Amino acid sequence: MSVFTEFSRIARSFAPQTAIVLGSGLGGVTAGFSEVATVSFADVPGLVQTTVQGHHGRIAVGHWHGTPTLLFLGRLHFYEGHSQDAVTAPIRRAADLGVKRLILTNAAGGIHPSLNPGSLMAICGHIKLIGPNAWRTLAVGTAVKMPYSSRLLERMCLLAGVYAALTGPCYETPAEIRAYAASGVDAVGMSTALEAEAAAELGMEVAAISCITNKAAGLSAAPLDHTEVLVNAKLAVDQLAALLGELIK
Repeated sequence: MSVFTEFSRIARSFAPQTAIVLGSGLGGVTAGFSEVATVSFADVPGLVQTTVQGHHGRIAVGHWHGTPTLLFLGRLHFYEGHSQDAVTAPIRRAADLGVKRLILTNAAGGIHPSLNPGSLMAICGHIKLIGPNAWRTLAVGTAVKMPYSSRLLERMCLLAGVYAALTGPCYETPAEIRAYAASGVDAVGMSTALEAEAAAELGMEVAAISCITNKAAGLSAAPLDHTEVLVNAKLAVDQLAALLGELIK
């Protein structure tokens, strides 16, 4: 019996209705999670191991304060060289295991004046700028219904804003950030949009939360780097953990 077959057997016996995807540096929110079984991305058919610091690349099943939950400790990113299908493969695996609700988290740069390091933003919409033809697709493409659940947005009681999902892995220039701000973007990152759309297509209820780890380029005097992201992600751990606990009840 393969590692994943055994994990799937245990996961199905738990019948988790909710899956949570943890973004960069957010593994510390799991104090309320009691793990029963885990599997590496590399042992899951159709998945590959993540290469990004701060992403463990594991799927776990257990109880989050007593509620059966599927937990993704890390995610795959388009900028790692994966296809969009590969990036969304974990979401399809969650659906295969019977998950009905997906809660996505990410580390993001704050553009809205109210979003400082350590604050949280509920994503109510996104602009997807992933891939070499991102701006062209945005200009000529058809409208896409936003996947985020209004019911879950109301339950979060956070500032709700628009997230721009960019190709990465480099950070944006100050001029780009000014352009995104003029387009109505409140926070910027390199994930989440593909996963949210895939989950909605599979019939899941979707919520997404950005943990603001830095001011976006040009909005502070400090240079941007991934170490800052990982350090500042810890500022919101307690608030995010409490929020996730409420959402999965």
